[in-house]
Amino acid sequence: MTEKLEHIAFIMDGNRRWAKAHGLPVISGHEKGAETLTDIVKALDELGIKYVTVYAFSTENWKREKAEVDGLMNLLRKYLDEGFKEIEQNNARIIFVGEREMLADDIVAKISEIEARTAQNKGITLCVALSYGGRQEIVSAVKKIAKSLQNGVLNIKDVDEKKFSDMLYTKDLPDPDLLIRTSGEKRISNFLLWQLSYAEFYFSDTLWPDFSKRELIEIIEDYKNRERRYGKS
Repeated sequence: MTEKLEHIAFIMDGNRRWAKAHGLPVISGHEKGAETLTDIVKALDELGIKYVTVYAFSTENWKREKAEVDGLMNLLRKYLDEGFKEIEQNNARIIFVGEREMLADDIVAKISEIEARTAQNKGITLCVALSYGGRQEIVSAVKKIAKSLQNGVLNIKDVDEKKFSDMLYTKDLPDPDLLIRTSGEKRISNFLLWQLSYAEFYFSDTLWPDFSKRELIEIIEDYKNRERRYGKS
């Protein structure tokens, strides 16, 4: 039997395939996926999970067709105005991690406003990985450490795993206990490369827009029956 589950990370995959299966434009899949996110965060809060991190948009996603990227950014603007307010109603704290300089100024402003508005909330913490890449996060952390060493703020003997973790975007969060990826894909796609070192993985065949609280509970029960050894045996 494993210890208490505190932090779940999600790779929310399958929006485009869901839309295609239903004969709908791609953006409709993303819209339905956004609705699912709201429902699942609510369910996680009800289940007593303290932290959830979701892979909303990767640095690689910028390479998709311009029409889809533009549609996603417009959907994000709408969700920033409406969707997150629904999540906030449950006293959630919302933070964003990723390369903000790649986002439009109005989106960055909305993100900053939401973070400030929810900073003191004591409910579930929702961390949204937006314009995020795990390798880039690690490179950024290395640069921060190098600069601190160069300026004499940090001594080389003081650089350890804890210090490195403190340089990551997720420095204020515990590492995920469980990663769930939907749609049947079995890879982590440059997501939380450092933080997932000892996480349990669960790969669901369900497309993200169809992911439900019922399946979430089944996955959590599966997790509870695992034993996390952390390399000890």
